Amino acid sequence: MAAIHLANAIGGDMFLGFISAVAFATILAVVSGLTLAGASAVSHDLYAHAFKKNKVQEKDELFVSKISAFILGCIAIFLGIIFEEQNVAFMVGLAFAVAASANFPILFLSMYWKKLTSKGALIGGSAGLITATILVIIGPTVWVDVFGYDKPIFPYKYPALFSVTTAFIMTWLFSITDKSKSSKKEKAAFDSQFIQSQIGLKKQ
Repeated sequence: MAAIHLANAIGGDMFLGFISAVAFATILAVVSGLTLAGASAVSHDLYAHAFKKNKVQEKDELFVSKISAFILGCIAIFLGIIFEEQNVAFMVGLAFAVAASANFPILFLSMYWKKLTSKGALIGGSAGLITATILVIIGPTVWVDVFGYDKPIFPYKYPALFSVTTAFIMTWLFSITDKSKSSKKEKAAFDSQFIQSQIGLKKQ
């Protein structure tokens, strides 16, 4: 809105219309991109690879993608109505806090800790995501502003300090306790991938 008001003050109605059109097109591009990315993840990664083990026809995958896009759109509209009065910049920061809780510990440890295993990464990332989501719901943003309760169960608006810590701890715990054959192979391959990630050359 600051950019739109500035355009109106500087260039009048013509410049205001141009900037509004650019902003509207940008919003549509971002929303459509996120919708397609989400639908693709559900249909290709979850449905085709995880559930069907790559034994799926293209038309079935496309159908799941369309259904996923519709459902994701409905969820986005529903959440938009619920959080209508919330500050957009704050909500974006909150979304990044939730995403960081699931992604940052895994990315960081996968680059610099040789004992990380797939089991630890899966459980740790899931723990961070679930913890962050729960803390957001019982925090001031949802528990008070949306649900209308007087006091939040969790007193802080941003959950990252606690959820990221939880993800690190759970990833560490389930990695060091993983004694499977696959975990030993993953640990043995760390030096090679670390050298390649730093200098771009494979270890001989």
